[in-house]
Amino acid sequence: MKRPFLFACNAAFLLLLAACTTNPVTGKKQVSLMSESQEVALGQQSDPQVLAQFGLVENPALQRFIQDKGQKMAAVSHRPELKYEFKVVDSPVINAFAVPGGYVYFTRGIMAHFNNEAQFAGVLGHEIGHITARHSAQQQTKATFGQLLLIGGMIASPQLAQYGEQAMQGLQVLFLKFGRDDERESDRLGVEYSTKIGYDAKEMADFFLTLQREQEKASAGAEPIPSFLSSHPNPEDRYNTVKQLAAETQQQVGATNLAVGRDSYLRMIEGLVYGDDPKQGFVENSTFYHPELKFQFSVPTGWKHQNSPQQFQMAAPDGKAMMLLTLAPGESLEAAAQQMVQQFKLQPVESKQVTVNSFPAIAIVADQVADQQQQQPQQQQQQAPAVRTLIYLIQDGKTIYAMIGASSGPDFATYFPTFSSSMQNFRRLTDADKLNRQPERIRIKSVTSATTLSQAMTRFQVPNDRLEEMAILNGMQLTDRLTAGTLIKVVAK
Repeated sequence: MKRPFLFACNAAFLLLLAACTTNPVTGKKQVSLMSESQEVALGQQSDPQVLAQFGLVENPALQRFIQDKGQKMAAVSHRPELKYEFKVVDSPVINAFAVPGGYVYFTRGIMAHFNNEAQFAGVLGHEIGHITARHSAQQQTKATFGQLLLIGGMIASPQLAQYGEQAMQGLQVLFLKFGRDDERESDRLGVEYSTKIGYDAKEMADFFLTLQREQEKASAGAEPIPSFLSSHPNPEDRYNTVKQLAAETQQQVGATNLAVGRDSYLRMIEGLVYGDDPKQGFVENSTFYHPELKFQFSVPTGWKHQNSPQQFQMAAPDGKAMMLLTLAPGESLEAAAQQMVQQFKLQPVESKQVTVNSFPAIAIVADQVADQQQQQPQQQQQQAPAVRTLIYLIQDGKTIYAMIGASSGPDFATYFPTFSSSMQNFRRLTDADKLNRQPERIRIKSVTSATTLSQAMTRFQVPNDRLEEMAILNGMQLTDRLTAGTLIKVVAK
């Protein structure tokens, strides 16, 4: 009886031995079940999903900038042979992330909060460091994927969470949470790489103070920053460590005349959209408005919500129900209904043609039940479905919208009125104020005389309740003294 066990152990040992690779950064052997070719393939598969989820920022100069600096940094990295791609994506969240195989993404939100090229370069080096040190490959090996950037992930029922998961097409791979040791290593690599291409890495440390202030603002009740940032080491600790690492690195390589690039960076981000972009949809007074697609519907009071170019998600405060709106495939309502049922492996309970504020529609109640229930129809009648859904497919010309409400079977009756009320409230958007809503944009102003940041902001008509927000955006304190000619950021429509 022991021989097969020994054989299995030896086989497992040989498998691990075969999976051992040399870490390009440390030079040490490590177990990795993902080869370099698999990393590249994963990046190539993920890139279209990232772009579909967020969209690219339509700013050729900014896209050229991140590509140019990224390629220069990749060339001096520990894995210069990879084919790297660097892109700025259209999200207001302060975030940056890397996908295995050489794909790096910065949001416009983080680009807005940098105050010079050196800060940007340090974080760029940090993200490249995750790739060169194979952190994401190691995370997959350990099977410690982070959660989807998905409100539905809060829902206790894993059956419910799969609705969002399918709609997001497996984007959880993009949001890996790295351990603190990995983050510290990437900070060190960010210092090394940015110094090698001529930037003062001490500036990278100052950006961590901006992150710290954003975290403090989040803890005070403002919109939280993503777990990507909150899972990193304490910003204050990182500030001190990076300052020290930068000084040591600069001394070791004899670096002098290192660039900061403050004014050049600020002028480059002039006009960048700041915060939510109304054209992608926005919530106001418990109503979701989409100016480009010209529709609106009500959002249940107290429900959390999250918007993206692909879909709009809502979740009940108790986490027991969710709704989402997305585009449905199919050239007709009937074809869309058939594909929806197949996609989510549903069993229709009831279906009828309806009209929603002059739009033709189909309303469907359908169940998702366990496999054994599907195999035993008689038992199915005696047991509540794992998940029950209400689906409204609403047609506007050639476009078909799917509004999906889902809860556990026993909870469905409780949430049905909320689902149907929101779905039946779908209507044409005609309000000119909502249709023409413009985003706020970064505006670069020059201080005409010596003053404090607070006084300068007041002169540029920044409201009192946004002074601290603007101070964080500029990486300054309101009491900081400014000399004549200093460039600062404000926001305006």
